[in-house]
Amino acid sequence: MSTEIINELFKILKQRRTADPSTSYVAGLYAEGSDQILKKIGEEAAELLIAGKGGLENEIIHETADLWFHSLVLLAYNEIDADRIMSELERRLGKSGLEEKVSRPRK
Repeated sequence: MSTEIINELFKILKQRRTADPSTSYVAGLYAEGSDQILKKIGEEAAELLIAGKGGLENEIIHETADLWFHSLVLLAYNEIDADRIMSELERRLGKSGLEEKVSRPRK
């Protein structure tokens, strides 16, 4: 998977922090704050669940893209670089899910 599109989109999302909320969907989300961004992530996750249950490939792709997009909005809002997520995924690569989960610090 190419990370170029993620990095390019993330740059645009960071730029939207200073955009006019009346002309930018993302700037509007930022202006409404984290609760609105989290609400959108929840909605998109629910829509992905429904698409997954229906098994229609195009709907799954569309809803996954929506969920990823809004997750990137949350990262940009919190000034967390997308590269940090890629690094975390890279760190987990090659580990079993069970092994990786046990290695996490306890909360």
